[in-house]
Amino acid sequence: MQILRKLGFYVVALFAAVTLNFAIPRMLPGNPVDILLGKLAIQGPVAPATRHSLELLFGSDTTGSIWQQYGDYLKAISTGGFGISVTYFPTPVITVIGQALPWTLALVGLATFITFVLGISIGTFAGWKRGTWIDSIIPATTILQSVPYFWLALVLVYFLSVGAGLFPLSGGYDVRNTSPGLDGQFLSSALYYGFLPALTIVISSIGGWILGMRNMMVSTLSEDYVMTAEAKGLSPMRVMITYAARTAVLPSVAGFAISLGFVVGGSLIMEQVFSYPGIGNAFLLAVQNNDYALMQGLFLVITLAVLGANLLVDLLYVFIDPRTRARG
Repeated sequence: MQILRKLGFYVVALFAAVTLNFAIPRMLPGNPVDILLGKLAIQGPVAPATRHSLELLFGSDTTGSIWQQYGDYLKAISTGGFGISVTYFPTPVITVIGQALPWTLALVGLATFITFVLGISIGTFAGWKRGTWIDSIIPATTILQSVPYFWLALVLVYFLSVGAGLFPLSGGYDVRNTSPGLDGQFLSSALYYGFLPALTIVISSIGGWILGMRNMMVSTLSEDYVMTAEAKGLSPMRVMITYAARTAVLPSVAGFAISLGFVVGGSLIMEQVFSYPGIGNAFLLAVQNNDYALMQGLFLVITLAVLGANLLVDLLYVFIDPRTRARG
């Protein structure tokens, strides 16, 4: 029953997100047809029939009722028909997203996972060994978290790329000597080009995971069941992992779900600094060019990712935390 309630909530949230995604671009001034016609007009006169053809192409034909347009919109997105991108004209929006999404998932997703694992591990030991040297490094990590993404990225570029020449300045791979594929040469090139952006994400966000896990560990260690486990003479490692960390990590798991959802949105500023070909870069170009079709597609994909990640963790919580099952 509890799982059905959760599923119902996410279905309603998805319906609201899809409806807003349909309504907001129609409330904004201008449309992609006018933008493209303005670009075409620079090259010469535009035939009157061109407007209607472009409206049909972009899916912005407003001759029908709003309900008819909404129905056509739902039918289109169910088949991946997000329209044509003005920025990458005449490439379909779904193709643009399909080309940018793997880059963001590989870079930001992997960096977020590494940050989470490292942060939880360090935070667990810092809480268990509170007052020791490992606990004293937490203020330094929280200071790094307050540093803006772009500033840290520029610092790393200056020292490791411009100064030391260890890593490339920008790009996702070596476009001169490799081409996208699953071969070892391309993957090693993509890993080499993505190391510095990933390092930026890890350094700037690990402090929050460490601090949150450390504080939860300190709070959990005072619980009766942990003290009972220690009194029974169980090994310190078993008490730390099985009894303390297992409970203390639950709030961090929820935070990790939200982070995974926003991974799809990419790290906008970081991708701009490194000219990385991900979702964040495509999003900025869409905003700059008033590319409503591309923005709609990106909004929807990001919303689906956030809702999906949170739904997955909500369902996992039922199995991870026995207290959740008891309340259900």
